[in-house]
Amino acid sequence: MGVSSDFASRLAEVQGRIADAARRSGRESAAVRLVAVSKFHPAEAVREALACGQCAFGENYVQEALAKQAALAGILPAPEWHFIGHVQLNKAKDVAGRFCLIHTLDDVRLAQAISRRLPEEYAAQDVLLQVNLGDEPQKSGVAAADLAKLADAVVAVPRIHIRGLMGMPPVFDAGEAARPFFVKLRELRDLLASRLGQALPELSMGMSGDFEVAVEEGATLVRIGTTLFGPRPAKGSA
Repeated sequence: MGVSSDFASRLAEVQGRIADAARRSGRESAAVRLVAVSKFHPAEAVREALACGQCAFGENYVQEALAKQAALAGILPAPEWHFIGHVQLNKAKDVAGRFCLIHTLDDVRLAQAISRRLPEEYAAQDVLLQVNLGDEPQKSGVAAADLAKLADAVVAVPRIHIRGLMGMPPVFDAGEAARPFFVKLRELRDLLASRLGQALPELSMGMSGDFEVAVEEGATLVRIGTTLFGPRPAKGSA
């Protein structure tokens, strides 16, 4: 089943809420990019979203993402694919060069594997370092205390380009309760940029239940699925 007929109105509503949140924090709405989380939704849903003007899409599962990329090969405008799920080492070959941005790098071994697998025609693979903001053992991401060490190691990996940080608060869809974690991620990004002596412009934070707070605290990429597409089909039905 494709994206619902009111996708365009949902998109306009989300864009308006992003613009309002940016305005409240003295930012331009153009500084925030909307990544539509299309996991479990079929390629046709992406096609219809593209027709409504949405260009960036986030996928969590490698094989599902590659299937959609194949199904939509050659379509114009071309989707801008972001990988926002955990990447296992043995999947490095499948993500290298396939996504404009990998949001979830948390291991230098993964960076090295992606670098080795990156096609020669690509100058570099852009990545974000994922931080485990709540120090939750069941979640991916580097501990804040180990972020600098990881960044130092990744910077030394050829053709891997750190663009910023990604994080998820331990509270889910909790709006204002997520604010301290977004502040923490922004502060970590600023400290790391100073340490590395390079710009780290991207902060990927905020989902359907808390993206306005994330924008107020400096998010440049917000990852929104259900608010745009509606309830997800069961996994595997796409």
